Amino acid sequence: MIKTIISDGLPIDEQLLIRKQTLQNGNGKKRICIVTGIHGDELEGQYVCYELIRRLRENIDSLNGTVDVYPALNPLGVDSVTRGIPTFDLDMNRIFPGEIQGHQIENTAYRIVQDLKGADMVLDIHASNIFLREMPQARINVKTSEKLIPWAQLLNIDFIWIHDAATVLESTLAHTLNSLKTPTIVVEMGIGMRITREYGDRLVDGIFNMMHKMKMLKKNIPLEKVANPIVSTSGEVCFLNADYSGVILPQVKHSDWVGKGELLCQIVDPLEGKVLQDVLSPVDGLLFTLRTYPVVYEGSLIARIFSEKTKA
Repeated sequence: MIKTIISDGLPIDEQLLIRKQTLQNGNGKKRICIVTGIHGDELEGQYVCYELIRRLRENIDSLNGTVDVYPALNPLGVDSVTRGIPTFDLDMNRIFPGEIQGHQIENTAYRIVQDLKGADMVLDIHASNIFLREMPQARINVKTSEKLIPWAQLLNIDFIWIHDAATVLESTLAHTLNSLKTPTIVVEMGIGMRITREYGDRLVDGIFNMMHKMKMLKKNIPLEKVANPIVSTSGEVCFLNADYSGVILPQVKHSDWVGKGELLCQIVDPLEGKVLQDVLSPVDGLLFTLRTYPVVYEGSLIARIFSEKTKA
């Protein structure tokens, strides 16, 4: 059943329309919410919504509870392929929890939170930008990590990145909902303005796996083997940035395990025909973020590598 969460008028006879698909069956009281499209240029979640709804309809008799799917919290951004809300020039994920008496978008944020709060689990699905590719991962505030890590480990992802509390913006949807005691996990995967079906299929398997553990399925829907993700508390994340402006030529593949001193990429000058920088891995580790857009500038993020702690 499609339900309208927000329907507000906009200039020139346009309309801000935010809707969700609700699938409900059985007498179970558990509710899981799948949220995506906060950033209009992050489209990986669109496939997840489609595939999850398709599979649930095929197995509706197995469902025991409620699944709410929100494909586009920022429909104006999705329609115009822009990260923020184009009419208002705002990043939607920087205005939560919103304000009931605020301007239109603050009020919209408030009503979204009211519709989501109280769920047993919320998954907030994001993609990277157009410059970087991310392996399927969960990002969790250290303050909520003890509660959320066991759930994130069910999602068939490769990596769980625990962020220090100081780096987590309080104005995000995930932080707001967790503050309201509604458990929320941010999932990040793929690349902006693209859909990686392999990643989407894996995450849908993971969502079913989570629902099974939540006792929201009367029988276990057959799944492929679910991955056991690495958790960042067992090591550290290294950031690699460009020392020069130029064109990047990768020498490794995204999601590779790399060795200390291994050549990750070269930054070259196409005018001079010379190599400006050999970018070497400073550690042994997992390359979970890699730049895909070829042009870089001094300071541009090239890669993130997770390096596990070594025993003394």
